[in-house]
Amino acid sequence: MAGLINFADENEVKQFLDNLGVEYSFQCYSEKDPEGCQRLADYMEGVKKNYESAAQVLKHNCETNGHGESCYKLGAYHITGKGGVTECLKTAYSCFIRSCNAGGKKSVDACHNVGLLAHDGRAMEGGPDPTAARQYYEKACAGGFAPSCFNLSALFIEGNSKGLAPDMTLALKYANRACELGHVWGCANASRMYRLGDGTEKDEKKAEELKNRAKGAAWFREGEAAEICGVNDYCYHCFGLPAHVAISQVMCVNRYICACTNKTWRGRSKVGGDLLLV
Repeated sequence: MAGLINFADENEVKQFLDNLGVEYSFQCYSEKDPEGCQRLADYMEGVKKNYESAAQVLKHNCETNGHGESCYKLGAYHITGKGGVTECLKTAYSCFIRSCNAGGKKSVDACHNVGLLAHDGRAMEGGPDPTAARQYYEKACAGGFAPSCFNLSALFIEGNSKGLAPDMTLALKYANRACELGHVWGCANASRMYRLGDGTEKDEKKAEELKNRAKGAAWFREGEAAEICGVNDYCYHCFGLPAHVAISQVMCVNRYICACTNKTWRGRSKVGGDLLLV
């Protein structure tokens, strides 16, 4: 049948893929279609494995067209130095801000990354910026991204010397939202707040319900959940730990704060605490 590709024929497949590259390049540079540029970048990255060319297309599409997904991917390239770009968190931060503000399917991930970088100060001249962290976490949380809701809760549990006062009412609000979105540490912290009456009236029934919800989270191996730091009512967990990490990698600093004892995690996580999404 005319028009169908015989994917068992290596030469026919190669010709088809080469034609795709020509088509996407035409869309990007002749028709000046931002979506065509994004398709070209994806093609260069995924089909040709030519990361240098992909980076050039992403840079063009982000800087010239303000394309949110391209800005996000360019930021991810700057995190690791992929495609020969400069490894630079400040540049990545700028790209993520553009992506967050542009909207699109990667905007929520980009907003979360801006929040993370502002939260711990890795890309900031003056160190951590809790005001910026709050602003961008709120955007991502409003978009249904559970780790941002959780990190907002952590911000309000801890407070900050730069002007962000502890606020257990807001901490509970965002812990509950994180829990609703499936974040186990959000459930754990909300449970403790209801048990202690932090930011709310004491409610043992609600505390137990949320504790059981945290214990039953699907990503915990059997037997680990019973000793989750926070679910065992010893302390709150705060910013800095992927949600799937068990008690063997956690220490309780005091009755309010849990600290991560393993800082080696990198990569993409939809349930994590301090992992940049790349």
